[in-house]
Amino acid sequence: MTVPTTAAPSTDGLAGWVVQVMDAIGSPGVGLLVFLENLFPPVPSEVVLPLAGFAASQGSLSLAAAIVWATLGSVLGAWALYGIGAALGRDRMLHILERMPLVDVADMLKAEEFFVRHGSAAIFFGRLVPMVRSLISIPAGLERLPALRFTALTACGSAIWNSALILAGYALGERFGLVAHYLEYLQYAVIALVVLGLAAYAFMRVTRHRARRRVQEAPHSSGSASSAGSTSSSAFGPDPSSSPRAAVGDTARHPAPAPRAREPQAVAR
Repeated sequence: MTVPTTAAPSTDGLAGWVVQVMDAIGSPGVGLLVFLENLFPPVPSEVVLPLAGFAASQGSLSLAAAIVWATLGSVLGAWALYGIGAALGRDRMLHILERMPLVDVADMLKAEEFFVRHGSAAIFFGRLVPMVRSLISIPAGLERLPALRFTALTACGSAIWNSALILAGYALGERFGLVAHYLEYLQYAVIALVVLGLAAYAFMRVTRHRARRRVQEAPHSSGSASSAGSTSSSAFGPDPSSSPRAAVGDTARHPAPAPRAREPQAVAR
């Protein structure tokens, strides 16, 4: 596999190294680079993913394979930081980050504040925010977020972000370098689409739940209406005229008059 480089502004430095990795490994190289991006900020996904999309547009990479491998690399890198945070604890983690070159402790504190404020949802939305995207896994490890939930949220958020950047590079082709210049606007657009999608999903769930409740309550309401008449009449006691025992009692208290004896009639002679 050969990654086309004729359209790239430059194949020197970081971009040239990214091209060499993808040229040597292919689609798994995208996953490896994204994995390293989670651990070493100098390897930005803003360069790797659009370049992978450009390579896919030239037929050198499979578009679907690039997205899958990039997402897998994101999940594995996130799990590495999750494990480091869980093993070291907050104080030692901050102490190590202070000594690491090209790492700003303020970014870690920002990710931690983002996680405390939004809880589990921060894992999903944090994957859509630069710098927070990688470091958000550390406070998740510090708080021992359940593994299945962490993996699912990380995979979903990473898949959206990776797909957006790879597809942008694929669509721009030779101008894939513009992705980095308009990354902030792309980030806002992706977050807005995600929020709208979640709002639409929540609205549909609520509407469906209310409709289901109305259907379930309909038979009960009709049954209550039919029994309302009998309930209201029984509240004042049974109708005396409708009770056989009451009829017998009335007869005993007020006996019917005895029939008169027929008077003999004179026989005409």
